[in-house]
Order: sequence, then C-alpha cells, then structure tokens
Amino acid sequence: MEWLIRLQNQTVGLDTAPLIYFIEQNEIYLDLVRAFFQAMNQGEFRVVTSTLTLTEVLVHPIRAGNIKLAAQYREIISDQANLTALPVSFEIAETAAHIRARHNLRTPDAIQIATAIRGRASFFLTNDVRLVDVPDLEVLALDNLLGE
Repeated sequence: MEWLIRLQNQTVGLDTAPLIYFIEQNEIYLDLVRAFFQAMNQGEFRVVTSTLTLTEVLVHPIRAGNIKLAAQYREIISDQANLTALPVSFEIAETAAHIRARHNLRTPDAIQIATAIRGRASFFLTNDVRLVDVPDLEVLALDNLLGE
C-alpha cells in the first residue's frame, strides 16, 4: 500500500472511524486499517488522536453492554507505544473553534482536526470525505484509498 510509505517518519492524526473499522473488523476497510495499525505498531510513524475518540468509540459497546469490546477500545487508545491520545486542552479548544468558524464543521470533527494540528500531524486518517478541504493537514479518506 503506497499511501503508507508517505506516512513514514511522520505524525498522523487519527479520526474515530478508522479505529472502529479496525477493532470491529469492518470487511470493507479491514485491509487498509490493519496495514495502518501494523505499520504504527512497527514504529513506522507516530499517531495522535483526541481523548474524545474514547468517548465516541465507547458509546456503542456501553449501550450493548459489551464489556470486552469497550476494553479493547480502552486498551488500544491508552496502551500503544506509537499512539498518543491528547486531552482537549485550551489550545486545542481554541484551534477547534477557529476551524469550526472557518469550515462549518461539527464540534467533534473540529476537535479531532485541532488535535492533529496541535499534535504536529502532517496527515489525518479519516473516512469523512467532508474533511478533505481542511488546510494544514493532508486528509486521507479511507474511501479514497480503497483503490490504491
């Protein structure tokens, strides 16, 4: 997968959807996200995400009473050598407000993008094609990567 080569020695912002696809083994995206997390685990690049990601990924397991799935999400977000979950600091909140004002994004999306920017990411992995025009990051939408 050539797109992964471009990520080497970089920092990549991670949106919620790719993590869900990986943990829940979404058949459409599994090859892409499995390769991404494998490369991350091998130290080919560093990943940053927001602690908001934990909030977003835990909703479904909590509703379903799926303690095992919730634990998998907690573990991958909190216990991976090359993945850092950044809290929503004042700086991230203010950056998110500027992003929301300029690009009319929802607050969670603006926080994720702001976290990637403040975490010094060069790329942002998502599957939200609306985020493609966000400046300061090269947005990688999984749907666009399927053919590569």
